[in-house]
Amino acid sequence: MRLLSTKIVSSHFKDELIKIGISIIEYPIIKIDPLYIKIDHVRSILIFTSQNAVKIVFESGEIVKKIKNKNCFCVGQKTKLLLNKKGINVIKMFESAADLARFLVKNHKKDSFSFFCGRQRRSEIETSLNKCKMDLNIHEVYKTTYTSKYFENFFDGILFFSPSAVSSYFTKNTWPESAHGFCIGSSTSKTLSKFTSNFSTAKNPTENQLLNIIHKYYVEK
Repeated sequence: MRLLSTKIVSSHFKDELIKIGISIIEYPIIKIDPLYIKIDHVRSILIFTSQNAVKIVFESGEIVKKIKNKNCFCVGQKTKLLLNKKGINVIKMFESAADLARFLVKNHKKDSFSFFCGRQRRSEIETSLNKCKMDLNIHEVYKTTYTSKYFENFFDGILFFSPSAVSSYFTKNTWPESAHGFCIGSSTSKTLSKFTSNFSTAKNPTENQLLNIIHKYYVEK
């Protein structure tokens, strides 16, 4: 059994797959490029929906000074852990941008927000907040470049970790008829569903949950 991972995974992840007789080929099919922009003013509450945005923001000493001591909403457990590590207080973490948008519209209409994000992103947050005329500044701090290639070899399964990775894969490839997809979260699986119905989605967006659905599909079925 052989899987294709569309990003580099941890040694632990690979070791756990080896234990159940599965080999994995890693090929990152997206690249994150920082966008160095000048930010004059940061609103009272921060929004982060990806680890990439957090990492790039904290490469800028000037931005770090502006966000110091501000509270934050975020999407994803890993994003939350990284923000906490950087000293940012996370008020609440959500599993998806859509869930966060609904919460903000319902509970924080009078607050102001700075959303640090990529140039390519899901639109739920800005669409929902703009519709309610809420105060939102969008700061695009990185762009995603597709780096896919045509894969000649057959894979029994393909692992996707973001909607962008799905889109990148299909710029060079079609879906292998008998392959099964494994998605890190609902946004990723929603994008993959445009191309195939043959996939599973992790209950939570973590490597361990991804391992669980791989194990369930290949070992328990």
